[in-house]
Amino acid sequence: MSADHVHGHGREVLGELAPIGRELRALIPGVYEGFNGLHSAAFADGALDRKSKELIALAIAISLRCDGCIASHARAASQHGATEAEVAEAIGVAISMNGGPGTVYGPRALAAFREFAD
Repeated sequence: MSADHVHGHGREVLGELAPIGRELRALIPGVYEGFNGLHSAAFADGALDRKSKELIALAIAISLRCDGCIASHARAASQHGATEAEVAEAIGVAISMNGGPGTVYGPRALAAFREFAD
């Protein structure tokens, strides 16, 4: 990637994934329905609130090096009231658990969060 190319880590990633995701969902709707049910159950408020769960998911997304997951959970963390300081600390945990790859995908997560927080 050239220095003059700025790659978006939030909306651009989600925009690229949306059309092909819709195509796949049309081919395997039952899988997506099952995943959506699991997602709804896992992210429902309980002993942990939704914001905390989104911060956990963001740290896991960094660990898995999944740009689409990072963008999705950065957006959701923003929507559920996470602050930049909270996101930064969650990224710090991801870096601690992942070492070098965390220092690559962590900044991507921060950039995505900032994009959605604006």
